Amino acid sequence: MADTGLNGAQDAVERESMEYDVVIVGAGPAGLSAAIRLKQLGGDDISVVVLEKGSEVGAHILSGAVLDPIGLNMLIPDWKDKGAPVKTEVTSDKLLLLGPSGTLRVPNMVMPPLMHNHGNYIVSMANVCRWLAEQAESLGVEVFPGMSCSDLVYDDSGALKGVVAGEFGYNKDGSKGENYEPGMELHGKYVFLSEGARGSLSKKVMAKFDLEAHCQPQKFGLGMKEVWDIDPDKHDEGAVVHTAGWPLGWKAGGGSFLYHAENNQVFLGYIVDLNYKNPHMYPYAEFQRWKHHPEISELLEGGKRVAYGARVVTKGGYQSIPQVAFPGGALLGCSAGLVNLPRIKGNHNAMLSGIAAADAAHAALKDGRANDTLADYEHELRNGPVGQDLKPVRNVAPLNARFGPLMGGMMLGGPDMWAATIAKFNLFGTLGHKKDDAQSTEKASKHKVIDYPKPDGVISFDRLTNVSFTATNHSEDQPSHLKLKDASVPIDVNLPMFDEPAQRYCPAGVYEVLRDDDGSNPRFNINAQNCIHCKTCDLKDPSKNIVWTVPEGGGGPNYPNM
Repeated sequence: MADTGLNGAQDAVERESMEYDVVIVGAGPAGLSAAIRLKQLGGDDISVVVLEKGSEVGAHILSGAVLDPIGLNMLIPDWKDKGAPVKTEVTSDKLLLLGPSGTLRVPNMVMPPLMHNHGNYIVSMANVCRWLAEQAESLGVEVFPGMSCSDLVYDDSGALKGVVAGEFGYNKDGSKGENYEPGMELHGKYVFLSEGARGSLSKKVMAKFDLEAHCQPQKFGLGMKEVWDIDPDKHDEGAVVHTAGWPLGWKAGGGSFLYHAENNQVFLGYIVDLNYKNPHMYPYAEFQRWKHHPEISELLEGGKRVAYGARVVTKGGYQSIPQVAFPGGALLGCSAGLVNLPRIKGNHNAMLSGIAAADAAHAALKDGRANDTLADYEHELRNGPVGQDLKPVRNVAPLNARFGPLMGGMMLGGPDMWAATIAKFNLFGTLGHKKDDAQSTEKASKHKVIDYPKPDGVISFDRLTNVSFTATNHSEDQPSHLKLKDASVPIDVNLPMFDEPAQRYCPAGVYEVLRDDDGSNPRFNINAQNCIHCKTCDLKDPSKNIVWTVPEGGGGPNYPNM
């Protein structure tokens, strides 16, 4: 049986099916690592398929990124000899506290060792995933890009046994067009969901099996990134810079990254924690304003922005990890929420989770098992290298939320991490999260409107101009993949209470409130073609009224080097 729609109604469409040992949804670092490990262990005796909704592997991958190679070393020890696009080793590492015009550097010696980047690499994770896909295919993994997985398939016992992939041809009104294709059911003895943060199928599975019953609410940040070609005289290959403070200040959580990659490029971006209270906050505008700080603008002057993108990142920490193994499947990588917040890293844990899930599935298959719960994966994730990476830093996110990034994250979180490093215990035990990000939004009447400067078109840019650098495309004939549970809520509830924050929190200008020339007759408009699949709307809408669903395969951004 296939599960479909907002209400999980049974789908009666007749489809052909294909059988595999393991079906993997998502060709990110977690999914591809799992696929590679399965074939390393099982060879031709195990069949593995990876389904990717992007037009190609890497098209939807966006990350900073400084990569801790621990997962890569475990998966492919000779990755250097095999030509992995992991070449720019970190040469310097600094954290800056920004004021409106000044800068204060935090000495490296006061930061816990776990935050140091010695031995790590500045990479494009999009290109790393493209390379990982090549390694997977060379081992016999079937990798299918452009294959959106729109539904889940369960067996008679209720265990997950597969997904529906490749369905397309719906008309804009939701009816089946003359070119409708029902797609196929891909069945597996185990199904791995590695969709990244806030995956649409992962969300359904968590609800069906109540996987979040015993964990804290997951927390998220909106990460926005640009790639710039800069003046070679200003380039410092291998340099890593993080900043906190201005323009967000010390009440809202977030900060920036700036990485000097190869070829005179810098990867720079801003992360805004989505638990902010003021609905007038405009995260994209905060990012653009940050670039005008003298510390940043001097570097960018004379340069050229060549790419843009945005994606939510998980920030809840160890206590927000849901149950990751369930009947018939497992959650991998950011689908499970494995980002280490103070390290600003999750790709290494994504790879490690893929390896652990593959080990558990291979052992189960050897024992003749299928569609049961991989308890060994659950145990390994929480107690192995991933758990050991996340446990010491588990209080940083809740401290940030309660006291702000200066007092909470640094003044209190720093000693807590030092205690965990030296004495192997956390000063604050395990703190919880009081609210999810949507619930954190307060009424507009409690906050002042923020006056943001207009982009200058040189250092800073408007949203739609930047979206043109994502190469985003969706068929205009398909239904909107952004669903409203109640079409009246944006204007009748969110506009008077929260000044409809969707106008601002979306980094791609998808949502807007239209009015007549005299300001009357407000109407909520969704420009679904602009969507870059960041998932912010699914998380920050204060009424929880927007549901992100998967569009037809191949739709969305086409990131070249993110």
